[in-house]
Amino acid sequence: MSDAPGTAAPPQRRADARRNAGSVLDAAAAVFVDSGVDAPIREIAARAGVGTATIYRHYPTRADLIVAVYRSQVQSLSEAGPALLAAEPSPHRALTRWIDQFVDFVVTKQGLASVLQSGESCYDPLHDYFLEHLVPVCTRLLDAAAAAGEIVPGQDPNELMRGVGSICAGANASKGVRYDVRHLVRLLINGLRPGADS
Repeated sequence: MSDAPGTAAPPQRRADARRNAGSVLDAAAAVFVDSGVDAPIREIAARAGVGTATIYRHYPTRADLIVAVYRSQVQSLSEAGPALLAAEPSPHRALTRWIDQFVDFVVTKQGLASVLQSGESCYDPLHDYFLEHLVPVCTRLLDAAAAAGEIVPGQDPNELMRGVGSICAGANASKGVRYDVRHLVRLLINGLRPGADS
């Protein structure tokens, strides 16, 4: 029996819809990395375990889906910073774990790079969204690690995130040479420690 017009969906249906939307975004992020942003919607649907109609209901256009993937990943990173600071035994450990998640985001972002740089106006706000949400989180992690004496104070969050992004981008130019992104990023983070350059 269908809901009467104007009535809210039952809580279980709303929860299912949120779950489906989250599954679609996770699947789309993975498919964009593996197959590019032009991958068939049916490939995303299969990975998410939903029908293509579910995807189109939530994201009527491919651009809507791309924007939603990007914003969802930025939001997850934004929420992860404070959670890691509360859960990890030290601020440096929290910073390391957060940067590891940031690497995952950058890899996905590289899968989206061609469309994000396409000049389409719908993507214009995403860079500001990134800065607005992630710079304060990275700043908080760096400040906490510095206050604990675990890193040299005065680190620039923009510089750190750009450095990580550059390391990730280097994987595309490695041309078969061994290039362990996570190992190199950890060297970068460990280089923030006092005395690391002495």
